Amino acid sequence: MYKQLVAFNDIAVEEGLSRQVLDRGSRYYGGTVDPETGIAWVNHTTGTPTDMSYWGAALVNPDSAYYRDEELLSRLELATEFVLRRQHKDGTISPGWTNFHSPPDTAFVVVGYAQLYQLLELQDWKPLSTVLGNMRLFLERTIPALLTGGGHTPNHRWVLCAALGFLHELFGMKEAVLRAQEWLAEGMDMTPDGEWTERSNGIYSAVSDIMLIHAARLLNLPQLLDPVRLNLRMMMYLVHPTGEIVTDYSGRQDFGRYHDLSPYFLPYAIMAQLDEDAQFAGMANMAGAVLKNPGVCSVNVLVRMLLEPELQQASNLMESVPSRYEKMLNGEFLRGSYLDSMEGAGHHGRIFHSRLHTDFGAPVVRIREERTSATLMTETPSFFSLRHGTVRLLGLQLASFFNPGYTPMQEITKLAGGYRMSGEQRKGYYGPVAEGLLPATSKTPISPWYLLPHHRRLLTHEQTFRVQIDAIRSENGWTLQLEGGGLEDIMTQISFVFGNEGEFTSGELSETEEGHYMWTGGTLRYSCGEDWIELTGAVGPEHKAPSVREASMPANCKVVLANVMTPFSKTIHIRLSSSLY
Repeated sequence: MYKQLVAFNDIAVEEGLSRQVLDRGSRYYGGTVDPETGIAWVNHTTGTPTDMSYWGAALVNPDSAYYRDEELLSRLELATEFVLRRQHKDGTISPGWTNFHSPPDTAFVVVGYAQLYQLLELQDWKPLSTVLGNMRLFLERTIPALLTGGGHTPNHRWVLCAALGFLHELFGMKEAVLRAQEWLAEGMDMTPDGEWTERSNGIYSAVSDIMLIHAARLLNLPQLLDPVRLNLRMMMYLVHPTGEIVTDYSGRQDFGRYHDLSPYFLPYAIMAQLDEDAQFAGMANMAGAVLKNPGVCSVNVLVRMLLEPELQQASNLMESVPSRYEKMLNGEFLRGSYLDSMEGAGHHGRIFHSRLHTDFGAPVVRIREERTSATLMTETPSFFSLRHGTVRLLGLQLASFFNPGYTPMQEITKLAGGYRMSGEQRKGYYGPVAEGLLPATSKTPISPWYLLPHHRRLLTHEQTFRVQIDAIRSENGWTLQLEGGGLEDIMTQISFVFGNEGEFTSGELSETEEGHYMWTGGTLRYSCGEDWIELTGAVGPEHKAPSVREASMPANCKVVLANVMTPFSKTIHIRLSSSLY
């Protein structure tokens, strides 16, 4: 794998050089242009520091075609000058998306930049002195921002701790350790089964893992590796047969998008060696097999391999990962007691520039039988997803006009041969504010709505909508029994979200204006290659609404809709092209 990464890196070097701005009159002179935006940025993903990591790893590696290439060195110098010019006076960077003068995004760059700096510093090559001087100056300038700056998501704390650890190592700063300790004092946001707050298996779980691995070493806090171990153990049950990561219930931007194991290579490989863990080594092998490039600046695999040469060799201890299992995650987690305690936190449910992630620790069931993989979920738009060979049923969802939008499941319990999921939504009305509680503006010619104490209104006419779903396994698929009630005449819509790569080969479908399909009859078959899924039972339509407000459908998918009215009882049979077992 190491040789393949070196080859990938050389290709990335050439590609990055072609995007470097060489017009001295441009404010982006020396930077590398992000292909998507056409702008040169200083960030850890699509920015110049990532190309610098490729270039630096090639320059110092005798196995690279660019080893000590003087032209590449001069281009790297230009890039370091660009990064210095684009750094703000407060030491931060603005990555090019919504975060400006961002301490956490600066921390991401610091983690990558510091590792590249350490790699270059190890070389006995005087021509690197200008590059090293520029890089060290950038890192030094970030110190005030990282000693005082904050973040706005749970994982930002661990990225900041890793960056502070690198600054401590490079500059011998006790203040950096003290600031990291302030973040660490907040405690770990992880369930006993190993799930991080953001439930982001495709992106931020791997980020938290590698950042805490760095922090544990740099701050001499080996206990920080315990949550990493828990998450890596959990992730063994969150991979589909094709290597796709389960993202169907994520709380971040990887929700429902395709991600593979590659971001987990470093965490698994490092922990496999540290713990001599054969299962971690097996997962590292799977992750390494899908690495297409060394990775972005903050998690560049090749840079880390050159700093830790032992990572270049696969572990002698390697165990295959589970391919048959049925596992409930967070089933014993006392989520309700934590939610009940939220009022005492004092924030009254309000948080700015972020979200509370109250879905943290919601139960998830994972079932895998070789080529077939199913997920049952709570507190997310989809309550069921299925992979069978190359066929992807990305999500089965239920939306209604009761509380416009998706109806998430809140509880899941084990049944004989399957599981029962249930959800409940309440919606009511609010009476007048009592006269003694009214603000002074209520007695003036203008009484703005937003100045009234709405939290003091009395609730009236509250109504409840209840949904229950029994998901039972069969020899060649699943049977889903959907029940909805509590009120009559609620327009409800069941949506089946399939991957865009397959085709519908049977079933009566009429296309909607939004480009989706209304299922009006027949057996629905969705095929991809030789694999297929057949669905029967959820046809209608019982109403004509083409969509439900606030229930936006994912892009680049094939969506089939079935319209029903409450009370409803629908049985959906899912049959697979080969046995589940």
